Amino acid sequence: MAAALALTPASALPAEAPPQHKQKWPALVSGSNPAEMSASLDLGPNLERGRSARSELAEHRRLTSALAGLAPQRRGVVDAYVVVVALDSDAVFGREAREAGKVLSRRFDAAGRTLVLAGGDGGSAGAAPKGSLHALNLALARVAELMDGDEDVLVLYSTSHGAPYGITYHDGDEGYGVLTPARLAALLGELRLRNRLLILSACYSGMFVPALWSDTTALFTAASASRASFGCAADNDWTFFGDAMINRALRKPQPLAAASAEALKLVAEWEAAKRYEPSYPQVSIGSRVDAWLKPLEARMPKTGTAPVGKLSAD
Repeated sequence: MAAALALTPASALPAEAPPQHKQKWPALVSGSNPAEMSASLDLGPNLERGRSARSELAEHRRLTSALAGLAPQRRGVVDAYVVVVALDSDAVFGREAREAGKVLSRRFDAAGRTLVLAGGDGGSAGAAPKGSLHALNLALARVAELMDGDEDVLVLYSTSHGAPYGITYHDGDEGYGVLTPARLAALLGELRLRNRLLILSACYSGMFVPALWSDTTALFTAASASRASFGCAADNDWTFFGDAMINRALRKPQPLAAASAEALKLVAEWEAAKRYEPSYPQVSIGSRVDAWLKPLEARMPKTGTAPVGKLSAD
């Protein structure tokens, strides 16, 4: 299956006209005014530099193998496809992403339909495909090919640093980029991924709520549009929000809304104990979410699992 995904003969592909140059070279990242800069960020700028050809080939193989291993959807069953991405190479995000993949896969009956994009974290055996904007695009496109858009659900968990303009992609000294609300909304819209549980752990991630809201979307963010979130030191096992939402609340056999309420309470308690400015995590649950959430929660494990790693607020 991996070979079929990677080596489709050129003769089997439709004829494709070359793109036409209709606009000037875009002002990537920088511009003469804030509006121009904002528009350039929504184009999804992504810079890869200094990688060896061999490392790029190895990464291509890892990602191709992971994409090819995803199972098809089951007709008549609401299947969840879990995509977890660590868009920053600070090790805390890789550790969080790997464990989040396990928790979300178990909770949503997504064995064989879970993809973790996290690279190495310095402690786990074997490297997952790297978390990058390119890998995220391909992962979501492959999921969209496999799932029934009317029946199935995308569960997306992203963990990274954030900035007032979006989630930042930063892989050592070799990868840089920005995922803005408009760019993520356009990607999900292009792929017709309508039924979705989106959990975004990053500073300022509340800025994504207006762009991603829909009546079939459940959306949870680690902070409001104007606040930082906490716990992202590279040697941590979890961020505050990831620890509260994934490592504790979603491990329990409780409804999603109850899990969210528990997580927000924990985050507020930890921030108050540290005398941090509140991050104000955001919650948005659309009016038609129950149509896909109830079947998934009906299959939810009846027993919980224990948190792993040290408490993020210690």
